[in-house]
This record gives sequence, C-alpha cells and structure tokens, in this order.
Amino acid sequence: MKVISYNLQKHRAVGELSALASEHDPDILCLQECDVADLPETIGDLTLADATQGNRLGLAMFYRASEFHLQGIRTIELKKSLHDRIAKPAHERVLGARLRDIDAGRDFIAASFHAAPLTALNSLRRHQIRAALTELATLGEGLPQLMVGDYNYPVFKENLGKTVREHGYALTMSDDHTYTRYRVFRGHYDFATSVGFEIQRVTTLPQGLSDHRPILVTTRFD
Repeated sequence: MKVISYNLQKHRAVGELSALASEHDPDILCLQECDVADLPETIGDLTLADATQGNRLGLAMFYRASEFHLQGIRTIELKKSLHDRIAKPAHERVLGARLRDIDAGRDFIAASFHAAPLTALNSLRRHQIRAALTELATLGEGLPQLMVGDYNYPVFKENLGKTVREHGYALTMSDDHTYTRYRVFRGHYDFATSVGFEIQRVTTLPQGLSDHRPILVTTRFD
C-alpha cells in the first residue's frame, strides 16, 4: 500500500495533486492546510473520503474506492496551543478513516494529522500525538493504524520517538528533510506513526510550490 502525505501550505500546491497521483499512484492521499471548499471530489482514481469543516484550511483524505471500502470517519480536536487560541487556525487536527482492504478482507485505520505550529512547545505536540493515536483507536480496537502528516517537530526527535514507542507505536521518518522555508528550521517534519504495519520506506518527493515536500509511505500489514 502506498500513502502520500502533503502539506499544501495554505492550499498553494493544490494544482500539483493530479500529477502527484498520476506519477506515484498512491492508494491513499492525506492532505494538510488545504482549502476544503476548493477540493475536487476525485483526484485521478482517488475519491474524497472526507475533509474537516471546522476551519477553512484543514485536512482531507482521498482513497482508492476500487480497493477499499470506507467504513467510518472521525475528526478530532486536540489540546490547543496559545497560537491556536489567539489566531484560531485549526480546530480539528486529525482526520481518521476506518477502511476495509477488499482483497485482504481486513480493516485498518488511516489518518491525516497536523500538529500545533512551531510557536508551541514540543511537549504540547507530544501530548497531541498521544491523544490523536488514542482517539483514532476508537475507530476499531486492535486494528492496524497509520497516521501521517505534518508533525512540526524539528528537534529532539529522540523524545518524540520514545513517547510514541511507549504508547505502543512506531515512528518512521522520511529519507530526507521535508521542510525548507526557513534555513534554521529545515529538517524532517513529516512523519508516519504506525502499529500493525510494516513500514518499508518513507520517500521524500521533489519540492513543489509548498514549503513542505510530500512524503510517500510504502507499507504492508504485519
């Protein structure tokens, strides 16, 4: 299974999605910072599962309906940073879907995630990640789970990895840096957290119009 995650930087990179889907043929496409009112119902062979509605720039997920049945959707609000309380950029920071792999006859959970911005503390983002994983699990107890997105976690990733492992999940970074806007903050921002999946590789795709580079997660059930 192939999953692409892409932060569109305030919807700037939306015009790249058709070519991205055509070139890399993902089964699931997870988006952050997209203008949900301006999203198409389909991108290539992918169908819109859902998008957040609580804020204009939100999260969305597309999936291959010929391979998966959509069983359920959940949007999740997380503990807010000071920036969130003042600027109110995002009420819903997780969009999760329960999908059934038709050929395998197995259900799993996939999610698009966008952590609090860099003005927040890493401790808040760790709290958000733990809460997101816990809440997503309510879509199906014991199901394989894959959460991809913009984790906004530039430094001290060993603390994040420890937190995720203690929660029973694996953290997988991409093979190259994914954020390029500010030289001092360049690094790996876009990750995958998972349980019940074998992450074979996370490939950083070429730079487009966004300040984030897309990542391509190649995985299979354990």
